[in-house]
Amino acid sequence: MEEPGSTGPDLRHRALFYRTSADYVAAVADFLLADDAAAQAAFVAVPADRHEQLRESLKPRLTTANGGIAGNGLTPDPAAPGDRPGATMLADATANTVFADMAELGRNPGRILPAIQAFVAAAAGTRIRFVSEPIWPGRSPAEVREATRHEALLNLALARADAELLCLYNLTGLPEPVVEDACLTHPLLAGPDRDEPSPVFAGAGAVPPDCDQPLSAVPREARVASYRDDLRAVRQLVAEQASQAALPDARAVDFVLAASEVAANTLRHTDSGGTVSLWQNERELLCQLTDSGYIEDPLAGRRPPDRERPGGHGLWLVHQVCDLVELRTSQLGTTVRLHMRRPTGTANA
Repeated sequence: MEEPGSTGPDLRHRALFYRTSADYVAAVADFLLADDAAAQAAFVAVPADRHEQLRESLKPRLTTANGGIAGNGLTPDPAAPGDRPGATMLADATANTVFADMAELGRNPGRILPAIQAFVAAAAGTRIRFVSEPIWPGRSPAEVREATRHEALLNLALARADAELLCLYNLTGLPEPVVEDACLTHPLLAGPDRDEPSPVFAGAGAVPPDCDQPLSAVPREARVASYRDDLRAVRQLVAEQASQAALPDARAVDFVLAASEVAANTLRHTDSGGTVSLWQNERELLCQLTDSGYIEDPLAGRRPPDRERPGGHGLWLVHQVCDLVELRTSQLGTTVRLHMRRPTGTANA
């Protein structure tokens, strides 16, 4: 029988709201040092500036002799591009606890879920504990929306996982709507003595409405091209704009690859072609592709590739190489907006 506030027989996904660093460290330590947690595999994905504090408080766990499965699920994927930001999920491990820098792993929130799923698979037969801080002060509104979407989809993707999840939210640094959405996406809310079911939990896979609002309009100065029969116009335009935005060569190649993968889906699944738009600001280069297709699977691109099945890897690859991916889809069509950060200090072209 499922417990109140769970989304499946084994998953427990809770939000914890904190105000001070002391509260933060104590909550994580209590979660990972509980008696029944000692032999469980743990994955701690929080910004790197929190790692040292947590290591100090977790010394009893980190000095165990249990070699466990440390590191599994966080090594470079041979199917992913080579030495490029985002292609490898950086982590370090001690005993049965893995640390990852969420500012790198979760730069694009669409990369977090595949990493968790890989860790769950590697820990088959072992209950896992996952500590996450996917939203922190300073994240852009678009990043916050996609991180909130990630939290909602966790309930769907991991519904049958043998897992305990603790997601941390800073009450003093985050806007109230972020906290409200956390109550919608988490079936459990962590209290001082015990977890309580969230009275407003929206259900497994239900995404808060603000995450699906239409994307902002393409600016007038954007470069726009149509494609219908081949991808040459898309590749050429993206390559030109990547050069103008001063992206490093490897990042430019990644951006062309990502746009090509999305456009290839247009040619594969629609008869009417699509439109590609590119523009830049001081912070990033953006590429938007729009077509008449409809993506039914809410987890498309958020699963590790199945090596036994050809195809279906395009959106996963797009998430791996881009700094942010926004997707809006309905029976009226699909829009995918790709973000790639420009080098710091680059003047706007």
